[in-house]
Amino acid sequence: MEDKSFEQYLTDLEKILRSLEDKNISLEDAVKGYTTGLELSKKCYEILNKSEELVVQKMTESGLVDFNKE
Repeated sequence: MEDKSFEQYLTDLEKILRSLEDKNISLEDAVKGYTTGLELSKKCYEILNKSEELVVQKMTESGLVDFNKE
């Protein structure tokens, strides 16, 4: 899976979700879509997690309180 922005992954995930809502989707396509959706959601989570870590690091470096420790 190529590296994309968070927004691109999210857009791709939304497309898959719309296709899965189609009552005429085949089981094979539904399973493929579900599998791809899981991969996309994992990528989104990883990007969000790295972004949170960066924000916490910058807050700590700036002398601000780490909001996770309160």
